[in-house]
Amino acid sequence: MYLLVTMAMASFCVSCPTYASPTHSLRVNRHLAYLRPLSLRIDLTLTSPLSPLRHGFPKDSIRIYSKPIDSADLLASVSTEDSVPEPVLLIDQDSDPDATIVQLSFGDRLGALLDTMKALKDLGLDVTKGSVTTESAVIKTKFYIMRMGRKVEDPDMLEKIRLTIINNLLEYHPESSEKLAMGEFFGIKPPEKKVDVNVATHVHVEADGPKKSLLYIETADRPGLLLEIYKIITDTNIDVESAEIDTEGLIAKDKFHVSYGGAALNSSLSQVLVNSLRYYLRRPETEEDSY
Repeated sequence: MYLLVTMAMASFCVSCPTYASPTHSLRVNRHLAYLRPLSLRIDLTLTSPLSPLRHGFPKDSIRIYSKPIDSADLLASVSTEDSVPEPVLLIDQDSDPDATIVQLSFGDRLGALLDTMKALKDLGLDVTKGSVTTESAVIKTKFYIMRMGRKVEDPDMLEKIRLTIINNLLEYHPESSEKLAMGEFFGIKPPEKKVDVNVATHVHVEADGPKKSLLYIETADRPGLLLEIYKIITDTNIDVESAEIDTEGLIAKDKFHVSYGGAALNSSLSQVLVNSLRYYLRRPETEEDSY
């Protein structure tokens, strides 16, 4: 009598979380480990129908054969190396009359960001509500922030909010370090490519009604950038009414509603502001190269 037993051992994967210790910042990528599937055929030759039940299997009656299973179909849809998405942080003062809206995305890797909410509360801010949405496989986490019942208008606090969120992202997702300009200062791995500030800097002003103008700034990101921009604007006696501060990876893309004496900027004042911003935003790279 012969008994044929066939066993298939399926593939599996192990997802490794990020680990960080006080002395080492160690990034463990989400690698996938696979066991090679095997088809095991065990032929049991029984001397009699009852002998295995009473006396066990005779040693010389067991023959085991192994044969690899073609696992191409199992692995075709899985990549062993994830591409790191670009982090995007938006601080919006325009969309809500009472609150400052903060939105953060990092591909599909973010959740409710409870640690980030706690860090914002530690700054003395109130997180009134939040939401998590998914758009084209990108998870976007949004917070509504207030300070003493109002939206945040102080540029120093806005920069603290920006840096706090980015620092939290670097702490809990250290792989973002290579995609952020802040990774060079606070992360475990600086960006492989640096942005040429002379090439990346673009500034222009356009009309936005009789009482205000819209200032667009795009430049290489760095710590304290928002405060530099505010100082340059206010040094020309121009008022900032609201802002939308957008950090996209290595680049800062900001919009400011500005006015002068309660009216929109004329062409001469607009040109003065544009020239000042272009000069000062490009200056750090120029000074560094001059030494």
